[in-house]
Amino acid sequence: MSQKDENSLCNERNFEIFFKTHAAALRNFLIVKFSDSELAEDLTQEAFIKIWNICATVIPKTAKSYLFTIGINLGINKKRHDQVVFKHQNLIVSQNVSITNESPEFVLLEKEFADKFKQVVANLSEKQRTVFLLNRVEKKTYREIAEINQVSVKAIEKLMHKALQSIKKEIGDLKF
Repeated sequence: MSQKDENSLCNERNFEIFFKTHAAALRNFLIVKFSDSELAEDLTQEAFIKIWNICATVIPKTAKSYLFTIGINLGINKKRHDQVVFKHQNLIVSQNVSITNESPEFVLLEKEFADKFKQVVANLSEKQRTVFLLNRVEKKTYREIAEINQVSVKAIEKLMHKALQSIKKEIGDLKF
């Protein structure tokens, strides 16, 4: 056995000594770095496995710093992976919020109603449509609409009444 083989980390006895000498320090360093003792324990084990797998290329003098670098990089990669998983979970949750438990028939009827309603509103006179949309969509009061159109509140009330009558006639008695 040559001098080189005796110092190599590929020698099981040398690796065991290396492990016993540096495992606790690496684990403690990773606990401080990532604030997670379970993660630090896992990263410590993974770092030593990586060192063992490449032991022939590791120079004994730089093995400790190389070990710590591997541990840090593994931790950073794990944190990045966790962030990606978290983003995707949030995306899936936000997509599921828009999914309803309604039957396909209900969804179709709802769409048909919405299309018919848009058509009925489009068929209102320009003044009626404007008053209706300002009040029901933009939530403006009759007084605000009257000021915008430079007419009396009574005129806005009449236009809204006519708009609602037309809608009721075309669609039926619905609560708006």
